[in-house]
Formats: sequence, C-alpha cells, structure tokens
Amino acid sequence: MPVETWVPKAQGYSSATLHEAAGQRGALPSAIKPLEPDWKVCGRAVPVSSPPGDNLWLHRAIYAAQPGDILVVHTGGAYEYGYWGDVMTTAALARGLGGLVIDGCVRDGKVLRELGFPIFARGLCIRGTRKDPSGAGSIRLPIRIDDAVVQDGDLVVGDADGVVVVPQADVEATLVRAQQRERHEEEVRVLLRRGASTLDIYHFPAAPPE
Repeated sequence: MPVETWVPKAQGYSSATLHEAAGQRGALPSAIKPLEPDWKVCGRAVPVSSPPGDNLWLHRAIYAAQPGDILVVHTGGAYEYGYWGDVMTTAALARGLGGLVIDGCVRDGKVLRELGFPIFARGLCIRGTRKDPSGAGSIRLPIRIDDAVVQDGDLVVGDADGVVVVPQADVEATLVRAQQRERHEEEVRVLLRRGASTLDIYHFPAAPPE
C-alpha cells in the first residue's frame, strides 16, 4: 500500500481500533490528550528529541517537517515546561503541518484552542524554556515514549481517547485488521440489540455460583 494512501484510510478509524488492530502495541501515555476533545491527528510521524526544558529543537523541527506531518516530541521526562505556544503554532500552521504530539506541556492554551492546530500534550504549563544552541537533540531519529518506539514516517493517529503509533511496516496489515474488527463489532452490536449477551457472543464463562 503506497504511503500516500495511509492517511485517508486511517482517518476512518479511532485510535483505540488501530491500537487493537496493531496487536495492542504503540499506545502513548494516556496523559497525552488533545487540548480540545474533538481534535484529531492522523499523519506521518516526525520524531523529535528535545533536551529537557529546552525547545530549540522544536523550532527546528517545524522547518524540517513537510506539510501534513505530525511532530512527535520526547522531552526527556521533563514535563513541567511550556515547550510550545501561540508563536510556534502560527509557524506550524504557515508550514501546513498536521499537528503536534508532545510528551510534555504547552502554554497559551486559550489562543491555541482558537487557532485550531491540533495539539496533544500532557497539559498546560507557564514555565518557559531555554534555547541552547549546543543542546543535544535530534529530528527524524527514533525516539521512545514509555514502551512505544516512534520512527520517522510511522503512522500517528490521535483522538479524544489517546494516541497510537503504528510502524510503517505494519500499517497495511493493521488497516486491514481494523476494517475486519469494525465489521465484527457491528455484527456484535446487531446481536446485542436482538437480545444476545456478551457472555454468549464471546464465550465468556458465567460467574461462579456463590
């Protein structure tokens, strides 16, 4: 499946469906949520490693990424900084980027919501960041956020439930399984409306007698 067809197909599935279809792998920490519940990201990942408390590499990443790309940022576990704000959002919109997923905080929340650029973060924090030209960071090299490895060009999908990353090599098979899963779940819903129980449908054992 050509890479350019991933995003249109993946947009039709929730993060939870894709996570299950990927073998329950690739989920980012549940603390990373959209600033607005109805925001969604779906696109190719550009992994960014940022030094703790420093956002210069994020500025650089805005101009290294291509239109539609999603910046996925690791902050070295230093969450309590406002790594991203309204100026960077304006720059990302001008570049046509598809969104930001950051394992850390952002700031200027009211303006960010008004601008509408989809941002997934741990929360809001007013604490400012440094911009050290010698700070150790990277763009497009693999990063790890908890147990999820993010590589350049992986599929990233995020919605109100969370964010999942699917490796490039697994995208085609994952999308096939996602479609199969949704068809099966619709069949299950039909059976439930007709009076069947989840215990019967899934062959779950009943509760043992007291």
